[in-house]
Amino acid sequence: MYNLHLKPSLIKAIEEKGYKEATPIQAELIPAVFSGRDILAGAQTGTGKTAGFALPILQDLAGKFEEGRHYPKALILVPTRELAKQVHQSFVEYGKYLPLRSVVLYGGANITAQATRLHQGADIIVATTGRLLEHIAKKNIDLKALKFLVMDEADTILDMGFLNEVSQILQHLPENRQNILISATLSSPLKKLSHQILQKPKYIEVDSMGTTASSVKQVVYPVEAEKKAELLSYLIGSQNYTMVMVFVRKRAEADMVAEELNLSGLKTAVIHGEKSSGERSRALNDFKEGKIRVLVATDIAARGLDIPDLEVVFSYDIPHVTQDYIHRVGRTGRAGKNGLAITLISPAEMVALRDVERMLGRPIPQEKLEGYAPKVMGTQMGARKSEKKKSTEGAFGNKKKKSSTFSKSKKRKTTKRDGFKVYDANKSTKDKKRGRK
Repeated sequence: MYNLHLKPSLIKAIEEKGYKEATPIQAELIPAVFSGRDILAGAQTGTGKTAGFALPILQDLAGKFEEGRHYPKALILVPTRELAKQVHQSFVEYGKYLPLRSVVLYGGANITAQATRLHQGADIIVATTGRLLEHIAKKNIDLKALKFLVMDEADTILDMGFLNEVSQILQHLPENRQNILISATLSSPLKKLSHQILQKPKYIEVDSMGTTASSVKQVVYPVEAEKKAELLSYLIGSQNYTMVMVFVRKRAEADMVAEELNLSGLKTAVIHGEKSSGERSRALNDFKEGKIRVLVATDIAARGLDIPDLEVVFSYDIPHVTQDYIHRVGRTGRAGKNGLAITLISPAEMVALRDVERMLGRPIPQEKLEGYAPKVMGTQMGARKSEKKKSTEGAFGNKKKKSSTFSKSKKRKTTKRDGFKVYDANKSTKDKKRGRK
């Protein structure tokens, strides 16, 4: 960190957090932010991207700070309330020896209390898009003097359908500002957005977007769908995992998995979109403090969580959005530590698994356990399962095949030509009787 030209007050703060050397993304991102250029940065999750943009922003704002003048100069947009709290806490800890103030805004919290803090003055705003728009509508915040706009987990913001809200927020910002987009994956919507708001950006890609950290071991366990919960409980217990995160696609399934694990004696909590902000915060804090052993979560609820000591992540199923697999795996093996990512795969999910493997550019090793693995796993043929297309004669435009012979039981329809044949035969008989040739 010493060769990145950071001020002693920032060096002191990060040393107290145990930081010694800059990660590759920090080594490139910090000087890029100091340069004033727009930036599109991508790196694996858990590589220290937050410090990469927070430290230079804090240093820049502190160097130009005027005593008593606290107004929004930096805005950091994030997709979820958990990530908002986490990023805000990072700014607080890194800037503890600076005169700057920061405020966090997210839904589910008291909006009046947030408005009070805004009116008292803040230099840095960390916010989810929806709650920020509420404060803008109530005229609790003025962003016309903003210098920095950061979109952290920008791909997730767009995947969650917040593009319209981002567009509304941009209308309230000054044109002359530095834009920084941070992402773990580079999706098509993100490329489109980067073209719209970034001016001659600097591209930073430490590792290919859409890859996972080499410190994380990945493995797939084939299993019958109805035995997934049983196998999950067995693996956690038999391997004596003490801190486990389990990802599932749906809220109802998250509740079911948590209930099954609690019944098997594994203390478990669950977080998803239907849980209140307080419930999610308590569950996450209990998990970090070791009061519970397993945290079950949906992808949206757990996006961007930083749990430094998380040893293993389970994917109970394949996520709806293939890129979400990267975010799941990125919860473990953070800051260079070793991690383990286990995926439970049923025969019906083979197509989705192949999509993940194509994204990674390699197959994920498989391990089979006697009594859980299916006897036959599905095979992949192109983009779909190999199922022969069924054809029904006469249906959906398929013409029935005409029979070459008439049915003996069905009388053939009489035509005019048949009448002519009868006439000709009768005429021939009459002519013979009359002796005509």
